[in-house]
Amino acid sequence: MNTAALKAAHEREQLILFVGAGVSQSLGLPPWSELIDHMARQLGFEPEEYRQYGSALALAEYFRLQHGNIGPLRSWMDRQWHAPDMSVASSRVHELIVRGNFKIIYTTNYDRWLENAFEHHRREFIKVVSVADLARIRRDVTQIVKFHGDFENDDSIVLDETSYFRRLDFESPLDIKLRADVLGRSVLFIGYSLADINIRYLFYKLARLWHTSVPGVPQPPSYIFLPVRNPVQQAVLAQWGIQAISPDGDEDDPSAALVAFMEEVVGAEVRAPDARNGASRRKNRS
Repeated sequence: MNTAALKAAHEREQLILFVGAGVSQSLGLPPWSELIDHMARQLGFEPEEYRQYGSALALAEYFRLQHGNIGPLRSWMDRQWHAPDMSVASSRVHELIVRGNFKIIYTTNYDRWLENAFEHHRREFIKVVSVADLARIRRDVTQIVKFHGDFENDDSIVLDETSYFRRLDFESPLDIKLRADVLGRSVLFIGYSLADINIRYLFYKLARLWHTSVPGVPQPPSYIFLPVRNPVQQAVLAQWGIQAISPDGDEDDPSAALVAFMEEVVGAEVRAPDARNGASRRKNRS
């Protein structure tokens, strides 16, 4: 696993972190299938029957049409994704993200676990969800950009088909911010499944953005961590300027593989004092 160029970009503060659902799942969040089952029961369907009627986006769209909005679904997700028995205090990968001193972190997760991790480790951050938040950005404070929305704002959440299609326009204020942020910087994607067409489309758009904005200039390499080596995906991603990085050996636990990778990128010695000496920890939930 050769990470020399990636570590160099991080040391130059020229690396943007993009955090996906796989990072939060290490905390014990329910799988996406439970969301589909909940929608089915709320609408009077058997879960197996409901799944046959369309993609997850289409099923969420139908739920919104029947209820008038996604408010009830968002409330249920918020409770399930932040259950009382979940805690970020012992999450090594969240600690590495916080202590890695990334200046800009994008996430497609709706949950608050990144924010909770920064609060737990007593690091300041600014959450960016809407246009109004852009005025609060400070160069000396980490930005957590909620690219697919936040549980505190129903209108911001990209969940159903309509919101997904709007996201594909790539013309929202957060899209424009992303364009400015990535020019001249590398991006590291962690916690993503390549089965997610939305993130693959983002890879494609980032490559097109670079080549149309600065034609003839080599695109700074970006990276995605994959727990299992996949030569087919590696070749497909390479055409979009994305280098796939995977462990050299076999690792049965994706979460452990991600921790080992992040330790290599930001430094294995990065550890919070309270994690070493057992000092009292606060549970930060909102």
